[in-house]
Amino acid sequence: MTAASVRPADEPMVVVDHVRRTYGTGDAAVHAVRDVSFSIAPGELVVLVGRSGSGKTTLLNMVGGLDRPDEGRVVVDGREVSRLGERGLVELRRDVVSFVFQTFGLVPVLSAAENVGVPLRLRRIAPRAREERVALLLELVGLGGHANQRPGELSGGQQQRVAIARALANSPRLLVADEPTGQLDSQTGVAIMGLLRAVVEAERTTALVATHDPVMMALADRVVRLQDGVLVED
Repeated sequence: MTAASVRPADEPMVVVDHVRRTYGTGDAAVHAVRDVSFSIAPGELVVLVGRSGSGKTTLLNMVGGLDRPDEGRVVVDGREVSRLGERGLVELRRDVVSFVFQTFGLVPVLSAAENVGVPLRLRRIAPRAREERVALLLELVGLGGHANQRPGELSGGQQQRVAIARALANSPRLLVADEPTGQLDSQTGVAIMGLLRAVVEAERTTALVATHDPVMMALADRVVRLQDGVLVED
């Protein structure tokens, strides 16, 4: 039985507890995150805002298990991420957390459907079940008619939709998105932000999204603001 299977339903999905992260030492030290604490309830969409260099990406990386805090704890779905070994981190990123970045990260030689299906292939999901899940997700993100097109044949907004569908393929309990509209024009960005809100509700996923976009702030359940690595508003 996994830690996730015994987590009480009313416990937070994410707990960030007095987390600190510093890069470098002495006069060259950069205090990226300074004693930050907050939690996220299951099914909640929380937006993380702050100027460039405020510590948003560092914090997202620690929540997703891509980096470790120097001090403090990060707990995701009942698992203390900051204490997991390499195998535990692989399982976390495979079964619990999925990422969406501003660089879409699609495989150029694969079709939209094949890109979405990559995580399901890695989990060795049966072909029929995989195809059904891929078709469902492409419809969810509004790309049901573009399944056979490769990334180079899609617009930036469509590529980000494929990336979101891929991130949802394994039904993650937590979606972590770092500036998902950073490479998109404002109109497309608004559509992607609305899509994120819709898929979080449709898939019953918890989400932590770093953004500068005021539209996403308006769609969020909560806004957490960082300034110079310090939480200044929640």
